[in-house]
Amino acid sequence: METLSYEIEINASQQKIWDILWNSDTYSEWTKFFSPGSEMRSDWKVGGKTYFVNAEGAGMVSTIDSIDEPNQIIFKHLGMVDKEGNEDTQSKEVMEWSGSFEKYILIDLDGKTKLHAEVQVDKEWKDDIDKGFTQGLEVVKNLAENK
Repeated sequence: METLSYEIEINASQQKIWDILWNSDTYSEWTKFFSPGSEMRSDWKVGGKTYFVNAEGAGMVSTIDSIDEPNQIIFKHLGMVDKEGNEDTQSKEVMEWSGSFEKYILIDLDGKTKLHAEVQVDKEWKDDIDKGFTQGLEVVKNLAENK
């Protein structure tokens, strides 16, 4: 498991960036580089259920480990979910990465915001994750500064 970090400075408030990251209308825009049609569904509760799924409804099942809107949110990935909604949190493949974290930290810089994202991934996914975050965070910046 490798921890990858990404940072971008955005000329917008923490709350505006938070809303762009997690609003259903804009979430799919910045995550399209990971998977077109991406969607996030969450009960927004620590220890609850959050789903990161593709256009077919398959993807990851996670939980919120901690949340402090609009300063930070940490997701803990638990397993996979198929397009029928069946969760796999126990298979050998899932157990190799289950418990990995994905963090978003928003730091106020006197009206600007530094968005820091951190994710734990297997080395084989590094290039895909690099591409997704590098391009995706530019979309977040453009949406925040131009909307």
